[in-house]
Amino acid sequence: MKAARAVLEFLKKNGVKHLFGIPAGSVNAFFDALYDMPEIEPVVAKHEGAASYMAAAYAKYAGSLSVAIGCSGPGATNLATGAANAMREHLPVLFLTGAVPVGTMGLNASQELDVAPVFRPVTKYSVLVKDAKDVLPEVVKACRIAVSGVPGPVHVAIPIDVQHAEVGNADIPALPQRKPMIPDLETIQSAAKALMEYEDGCILVGQGVRGSVESLIELAEILNWPIVATPQAKGYIPEDHPLFVGVFGFAGHEAASTLIAEGARQSLLVVGSSLGETATNNYNANLNKGRFTVQLDFDQTVFDRKYKIDIPVLGDIHLSLLMLIEELRVLGLSRGTSNLIYGDARPSVKDEGEYNTANVLRSLQSHLPTDTRYTVDIGEFMSYVIHHMQVLDTDSFNINVHFGAMGSGISSAIGSKLAEPERPVVSITGDGCFFMHGMEILTAKEYGLPILFVIVNNARLGMVYHGHSLQFKRAHASFEQEPVDISQMAAAMGIPSYRVNGMDDIREDAIQGLLRSKGPAVLEIALKDNNTPPMGDRVKFLSSFGK
Repeated sequence: MKAARAVLEFLKKNGVKHLFGIPAGSVNAFFDALYDMPEIEPVVAKHEGAASYMAAAYAKYAGSLSVAIGCSGPGATNLATGAANAMREHLPVLFLTGAVPVGTMGLNASQELDVAPVFRPVTKYSVLVKDAKDVLPEVVKACRIAVSGVPGPVHVAIPIDVQHAEVGNADIPALPQRKPMIPDLETIQSAAKALMEYEDGCILVGQGVRGSVESLIELAEILNWPIVATPQAKGYIPEDHPLFVGVFGFAGHEAASTLIAEGARQSLLVVGSSLGETATNNYNANLNKGRFTVQLDFDQTVFDRKYKIDIPVLGDIHLSLLMLIEELRVLGLSRGTSNLIYGDARPSVKDEGEYNTANVLRSLQSHLPTDTRYTVDIGEFMSYVIHHMQVLDTDSFNINVHFGAMGSGISSAIGSKLAEPERPVVSITGDGCFFMHGMEILTAKEYGLPILFVIVNNARLGMVYHGHSLQFKRAHASFEQEPVDISQMAAAMGIPSYRVNGMDDIREDAIQGLLRSKGPAVLEIALKDNNTPPMGDRVKFLSSFGK
């Protein structure tokens, strides 16, 4: 058995069903072996960066290890951006890259680059394997690291000749299940007593609450505390819950900002947020000023980064919530009916008939299935999604403002659809993102994935344009571009498409026709919206520099 085949046998045994990447000479042993392994399907993307976003989204929604693969040199460096993205998202992705033959290292071989050091800052583990006998043990070690503790990406580089080397009948191990991180009981008890003592508080929910929403809501109802969500946590807390105030941070809601700014509440409970820039409205000092702060997280490094945490609770968030609820019950609290009613978190729109981004997104959502998952790209439109679109079902928004890679929302739709085929998926992207990674709609076509790609086409880099206009009172002409009919581009690729030029074009029959496609479809929104996007204090933050 070749070393490459041993790696694939290990991945197959441990439930890996897809390899996201692009074939090339330095990884040819892997792709050749796939001929005889129908259990693993290669998902050949149009760009390695896109493949890495697919792998990350698949890991997120399948709840398992996923794999991205690329050639040595440029293929590997293209994957590195996706590794950085997966690292920020705590997603277990194995990045496999080729390397030049061991005997040619240092001789300026084609596509030569020592990428193990490149991946180290953006992975939990990165290694170059030069001996065939070490290949499988190193891959197994990397995968164990990826799924253990705080999950995250890992990287293994394997030279061409080492991939093809014979390793005999290798013993294929099973990947151990991740051991839960159990919170310290005394810490939980201290937190419960403190929350009782500081009985007037609020809860800030980050994306780490995913999978624990019911417990979070139960805790909020026991405490009778209002809930605000970070931008990346949009889609987890139902908007119609009486305790939900809205989104705080980038593109957030005035009601949430007011709640934080009032300063009257005695305590802050942070659940599953690293309290980064976009989640804290640019490190707003009012977030926990004068408030006793408890933070629940499974990543020890998030405690006391920027904000002083009085009681950090380290452990899996689901377990921390369950234990905290139990301790509060022991102290005499029980779930009750909330008397805090904040109503609809979404702000109203002044002119609902105007052809603008907010109205388009609201109207579009009314024509889509309620259980749709929206994978949202980076751009001006993203702020409108956060600010205006409704949360109608669980886990319904994939918003990656954390790392903020343009084009990631396009590929995330593909990874999400492969992980959960029955769930409707809509990618909301812009023309800037599309021109970076838009050819992945062909990948969706080739694999028969019914995804609706909504492309807001304003013929400019919208967020950059508005940011510069607000910060510098001018915007460079290069931010604009010649308008391109993207629906015609899609049609040329044999993909059903429809172009919207006004509110009257958003028709039920047209949208349903696209949704009935057996593969991907493109809905182009041709719209140059000169309204100021709801970016919150982002521009104020950037304007604080250079003065």
